[in-house]
Amino acid sequence: MDRFSIEELNLMCIYNTGTRAGLIAGLEKIALELAPEDAELAGLTQSALKKLTAMSDQEYGELILVPDYKEEDD
Repeated sequence: MDRFSIEELNLMCIYNTGTRAGLIAGLEKIALELAPEDAELAGLTQSALKKLTAMSDQEYGELILVPDYKEEDD
């Protein structure tokens, strides 16, 4: 299985429903709603979908879907 990029994992965190099938459905839905100027997001979504559909539910269950961000000091 190809590893997910940080950007793909962050996208998956946003649309994660708790199941691989639910996440795939959510990403497929937003992919249909993206405008032409959203080409970068569309590519990221398609890449994540390709990897998600190639993996098993067990592999999905082993993913740690926690957003990767750091808060800046004020």
